[in-house]
Amino acid sequence: MTGKTTLLLIDDHTLVARSLKGYLESFEDFAVVGVVSNGERALEWLKTGTPDVVIVDLLMPGGLDGIETTRRIRRHAPAVAVIALTASVDEARMMGVLRAGATGYVRKDAEPETLVAAIRAVARGRTYIDPSVASLVRQAAAPADELTGREVEVLRHLAHGRANKEIAEALSIGEETVKTHVANVLSKLQVENRAQAIVQALRLGLVTLEELD
Repeated sequence: MTGKTTLLLIDDHTLVARSLKGYLESFEDFAVVGVVSNGERALEWLKTGTPDVVIVDLLMPGGLDGIETTRRIRRHAPAVAVIALTASVDEARMMGVLRAGATGYVRKDAEPETLVAAIRAVARGRTYIDPSVASLVRQAAAPADELTGREVEVLRHLAHGRANKEIAEALSIGEETVKTHVANVLSKLQVENRAQAIVQALRLGLVTLEELD
């Protein structure tokens, strides 16, 4: 990846948005190309530009919330990665925004470096779930169909944010085989994408906090 990662920020709190913009622009590999206050304005902005990553406040009052904003952004610009930024963790909303297409999820009270890591990860096509979420989602969950040993290995690589090619190289298997294992993992965990699989794996104790960090 060459050049700077371009960012669009969506947050209804002006002070938060300006502070975030200033912080992110202190990194040489980031360029904040737009700051808007709600989902509607973000969609208007996207008619004239396509950032690499959109960072959206999950809990925006009135109009489009973060989940619907994410869904529409992904529909309009599938190549754009979305990170949901939230002040609280509501598992239903978290799973909702991941289902809508977000590949990053970060709490607003996380260390600033966590957001930086998330941006760099999703810009490379990876999934990033804030490691601090792990302690909040580890609770009783409906048991998944038993994963095979190989599927657990693949799941752990997913937790590290690795792409299929990287997993194939690490496990010395073909990419098509990895795709099959990933499909089986998603099916058995009853989820739709990698981000949801990581959250579900945390709930079931199949992945540890250290594997996300």
